[in-house]
Amino acid sequence: MTDTLRLATRGSDLALRQAGTVRDALSSRRRDVELRRVETRGDQIPDELIHRLGRTGAFVRALDEKVLDGDADLAVHSLKDVPTEGMDDMVVAGVPERAPSGDVVVHPDGLGIEDLPAGSVVGTGSLRRTAQIKAARPDLVVEPLRGNVDTRIEKLLAPRLQAEHERRLIASGEARAETAEQGDEGSDGTESDADEPNWDALSDGEGDEDEGDGDEIDEEFETTVDEWFDSLSDLERSAMERKVETEYDAIVLAEAGLRRSELFYEVETTRLPREEFVPAAGQGAIAVTATDPDVIEDVRSAVDHPRTRVAVTVERTILGELNGGCVAPIGVSALVQGEHVHTRVRVLSTDGTEEVADTRDLPIRSHAKAAEEFAADLADRGAADLIEAAREEAGADE
Repeated sequence: MTDTLRLATRGSDLALRQAGTVRDALSSRRRDVELRRVETRGDQIPDELIHRLGRTGAFVRALDEKVLDGDADLAVHSLKDVPTEGMDDMVVAGVPERAPSGDVVVHPDGLGIEDLPAGSVVGTGSLRRTAQIKAARPDLVVEPLRGNVDTRIEKLLAPRLQAEHERRLIASGEARAETAEQGDEGSDGTESDADEPNWDALSDGEGDEDEGDGDEIDEEFETTVDEWFDSLSDLERSAMERKVETEYDAIVLAEAGLRRSELFYEVETTRLPREEFVPAAGQGAIAVTATDPDVIEDVRSAVDHPRTRVAVTVERTILGELNGGCVAPIGVSALVQGEHVHTRVRVLSTDGTEEVADTRDLPIRSHAKAAEEFAADLADRGAADLIEAAREEAGADE
């Protein structure tokens, strides 16, 4: 084992922040850590949805291969992306304390899922979230959404900000100047008063709301265009430059990703009820994988959080037993409560019209075995059929 640990990570802002927390924890144990950025297959296909990337783990394998090849000592992942099988010789050496594991609705005015008008367009890149949204609000339109956390938010904000900018330009008179120049000449090449707008009427409040020049403050907006633009956050300014094909009224994201990206307070959010919007197995948790026994021991002692480890073990065991991977809408959430692990599972059809769901308190002393039994019971009650139907749909789409 080298003196400096080489930590493989994706290059996104969120991934680097997650890797940074692991590096800091190991540094507190007097271990030097060097971050090594790795481009994954998921990064190379930015417009393709996760469940169409072939198999679970599109963001994981490239990192773990660096460890297996000896080019890195450990790798850091979002645990929900880590497959429940086929890990070869990789070991999940550490699971740090979990961030909030639920989902949130992001809406410019802070509306919750129940408040959205019928026909509103909601963006998500998750099969699970899509099915849960359709089950709760079949009158909403769910559209695909990909990208890093900041990219997704920019796609939501862009149309509204761009429209607001245009309104302010018109109100400030900057757009009016172009109209005036175009109307200076009539069709015969001479000046014409016939097409000249009645600027006196406009300034008296008749007709359009255009008033003043670009440096004046319009009464409707109270600030100049430049002052308004200067007041925008960096995120909003980036959104102003983004061209989007789909206009979203709201998007659904993991709260943990927003918080780790330090964007949680940049936007208006509403938490989705966990009873109905059951999170993905492992959501909000980080996994550190390794192969070397000494590295595994160092990581485990430095970052592993026992309660989080128990909870995600239950979730991943159930997901693995159901064999749903990322091809079916499955929510699994576990919370350690004293001597039990309160566990909720929801398996849906892809259109959200059918489901098998249950909650159970599993004994903490035998939580893995109890999780297997819970999964088997759900499968017998119809969950296996829903998962198989989802797998057939995914195969038909390829």
